Amino acid sequence: MKSPLHYQVSEYDCGPTTLLNALNFLFEREEIPPDIIRNIMLYSLDCYSPEGVQGKHGTSRMAMMFLSSWFNNYGSIGRLDISSEYLTGDSVYIGETSKVNDALRRGGVVVIRLFYEVEHYVLLTGTENSHILMFDPYFNTEDFEGSDIGLSLSTVYTHNRIVPASYLNRTDESLYALGEVKKREAVIIYNNVSKKSEYKTIEYFI
Repeated sequence: MKSPLHYQVSEYDCGPTTLLNALNFLFEREEIPPDIIRNIMLYSLDCYSPEGVQGKHGTSRMAMMFLSSWFNNYGSIGRLDISSEYLTGDSVYIGETSKVNDALRRGGVVVIRLFYEVEHYVLLTGTENSHILMFDPYFNTEDFEGSDIGLSLSTVYTHNRIVPASYLNRTDESLYALGEVKKREAVIIYNNVSKKSEYKTIEYFI
């Protein structure tokens, strides 16, 4: 059985919440070992606020890079059929030749840093025409006035936003923009059992 994707419980825990949502999306609840949940919580929320309070500046890029590597090691010892790839800079964009789009076509998910007033982590779970299916862990039930962003609050296992791909590729700090290219970051995560091969993906889209 799979669990619904869930929302962050504070202003700061979008990082660990999105990583846990990646597991929820990819694996059955009974498959997920408790130690992977423990380590996500242990190594995230590591940034200090200007006042010196740990966690009040969210989760660092270093923590995401470490956890991506840790997922690969965890998968290699047979604890869970998981693998990951950490992307930065100009490799993080939305487009036909993007590793992000390739991961979504092949059944993976992407934890990605973008802007929602401040830097923020969300989960990309699929594509729909020229739109990206996204689960934003920051709870909101109001329409985004003046935008083409769709709310989808009933699809609790897959997404709660339908966002035009062009929004993400913007280099400013507007809503759901990936922002400045050199500062971009994403973590691709797969369930190796359900991961589609490149051959099967090409065949499917033909």
